Amino acid sequence: MKTIVLYATDTMADWEYSYFVAGLAMARGQGDDRYRLQVLSDGAEEVTTLGGIRVSPDGDLADLDVSSVAALILPGGDTWNEGHEKVLGLAAALLEVGTPVGAICGATLGVARVGLLNARPHTSNALEFLGQATEYAGAEHYLDEKTVSDGTLVTAPGTAPLEFSKALFELLELLPQPIIDAWYGLYTTGDKKYYEQLAGAQ
Repeated sequence: MKTIVLYATDTMADWEYSYFVAGLAMARGQGDDRYRLQVLSDGAEEVTTLGGIRVSPDGDLADLDVSSVAALILPGGDTWNEGHEKVLGLAAALLEVGTPVGAICGATLGVARVGLLNARPHTSNALEFLGQATEYAGAEHYLDEKTVSDGTLVTAPGTAPLEFSKALFELLELLPQPIIDAWYGLYTTGDKKYYEQLAGAQ
């Protein structure tokens, strides 16, 4: 079983990872035991989300077996303009060996700060947002899209948690494509037909 790591940090934006972890639970509920979720922080200390929810991580990033990681999920927050060296180093190491990393909203600023967006297609809240990072030199690769996947790194603005989750589902082959399509259709339109397709596909 491989580990999907959700990085927990103070002010992490609750809505930006919620669809993804719910989808992971849905896959496990269907008997898919390829992945397990681990919520890890720098130091294993309790964090408080942007919505004020207190989260007790499963452990410390320092104790992670990197060879067991299937993906790293970096939610946004208000603290990405500095720090986070451990998890950003982990992100760079994982991308180097082809392991998926997902960064949304403020986390895109974090990965920009360590040069991970300088040579690959990506998106964020805005090009100007990434410009806060003096290390960022990837403007020519910026795309004004709801999500961008270059095959290993998935980026998205904070307004696109559904698209972010869908891209990660597809990259990890977490669910069969008909289920992913029905899931996305249901949550973007509310149309009953997608619920029926989703129920029928499970």
